[in-house]
Amino acid sequence: MIKAVVFDLDNTLVDFMAMKRQAVEAAISGMMDAGLRITHEQIQQHIDKIYQKQGIEYQRVFDELLGNILGHIDFRILSAGIVAYRRAREAALKPYPHVTPTLVELSKSGVKLGLVSDAPAREAWLRLCYINYHHLFDAVITYDDTGERKPSPKPFLTALSRLNVFPEEAIMVGDWAERDMLGAKNVGMLTAFARYGDSFGNQIVSADYELDDIRNLLDVVKEHNRPGNK
Repeated sequence: MIKAVVFDLDNTLVDFMAMKRQAVEAAISGMMDAGLRITHEQIQQHIDKIYQKQGIEYQRVFDELLGNILGHIDFRILSAGIVAYRRAREAALKPYPHVTPTLVELSKSGVKLGLVSDAPAREAWLRLCYINYHHLFDAVITYDDTGERKPSPKPFLTALSRLNVFPEEAIMVGDWAERDMLGAKNVGMLTAFARYGDSFGNQIVSADYELDDIRNLLDVVKEHNRPGNK
């Protein structure tokens, strides 16, 4: 019986990569309008290098960008970029189709909802609040809660503990085979690969289920929880 569903956040509940692209595009335009005198392509290349080095969640990317290009931080340009980024991020950050009704139906059926994300706590909670999901989950585990990233067992085991379920009573839904699926499988959870959110396209997937649409998850849970199944 499935008593809990644990979700990844980015590219599982929300299209993080599309949001990031749109927000960065807006920031570049904002900084150029404010006086940054190099081409859009050059700025994009600098930003890509910084993210590759520091990670996609790096919060001082525009500070480092301006330091590299200008040798100092021009706060007029920096502020224009940050404001444009935040406005675009809020506009672009939306759940995938059918996510909201799926979460609501699972919750109404008595299934506990958890979330395990490698994002820092602040960023994960900001995204959840932007889409008004912060009240839906019984347990939210971020990188700051364990200090370890998937596929380490610690984030998964922490979520299971807070949800008060055994591994075999939970299913993990995520888009990253090597982190979400492998990490969950290694602690004994069922796994469902979010094919609709796969931004890689070339992953070798080993999962109990593959979801072309998140609402397919409802059929999986119903099958496991039908009368007669333990």
